Amino acid sequence: MSPRPNAVQGTPRTATIPALVRTRVRAAVRRPARLTRLTREEAEARTLTLRLCSLLLQYPDAELTASRTVLDSTVAALPPSPAAEHLASFTAWFTGQEPDALERHYVETFDLRRRSSLYLTYYLHGDTRRRGMALLTLAQRYRAAGWDTDGSELPDHLPVVLEFAALAGPGGGEAPLRQHRRGLELIQRALTDADSPYRHVLAALLTLLPPASEADRAAVARLVAEGPPNEDVGLDPYGAHGAYGDGEFAPPDTFMPPMPTPPTRVPPAPNLRTEGPR
Repeated sequence: MSPRPNAVQGTPRTATIPALVRTRVRAAVRRPARLTRLTREEAEARTLTLRLCSLLLQYPDAELTASRTVLDSTVAALPPSPAAEHLASFTAWFTGQEPDALERHYVETFDLRRRSSLYLTYYLHGDTRRRGMALLTLAQRYRAAGWDTDGSELPDHLPVVLEFAALAGPGGGEAPLRQHRRGLELIQRALTDADSPYRHVLAALLTLLPPASEADRAAVARLVAEGPPNEDVGLDPYGAHGAYGDGEFAPPDTFMPPMPTPPTRVPPAPNLRTEGPR
């Protein structure tokens, strides 16, 4: 199958987070506990679960599909939990599919359906000026923690947000996930409606977050009925929106993320010895 298409024609795009991230799956089990309410073993399992969710939600390129056996065995070794059960259901499907079929399913599920896009700020702010500011805020949070995402994806792309949560810990690291919980609920609902096995990965993630409140459920219902906020201008400085191909507009059900600008240089990413921001 041909490589994953760019969301906007002519926009350079790396399909996945750098390969270095994947080497940290093993290192995750050596990370110290960051919550006093968790035992060391519980904190390690939480970090590893977040990192597995990040990996499994990336585009299934050749490198990721070649690692399916390792991912499956890593999931199988997790301590028993609802999250581990959901991830095992996903990897059972993931390891049994042909690579071309995985690529097609990923593109159809996450790139061509607005309701299951992995760009979290879209659900909270829609295509408005506020979304551009939210993207900048996330980028600044990563920079303040000393983490360089390399600019290959927007800072609100769920695999990026999950990797940051695994690196920075349950407090500030998981704050963006808690902030965008309603968007995560909507994605999970859309994946369930589409009968996509990726629903298991979102379900695993949601078990790690505080339970949804009545306000959360009402907000998700409004999002389903009305969609996110919308306006015709203002995603600077992260780029234009609405363009599809050579000046055409995207079909109504196609989510078009803004075009990323060249990445701002930030402090070097932590090495494997320190394992991320403290």
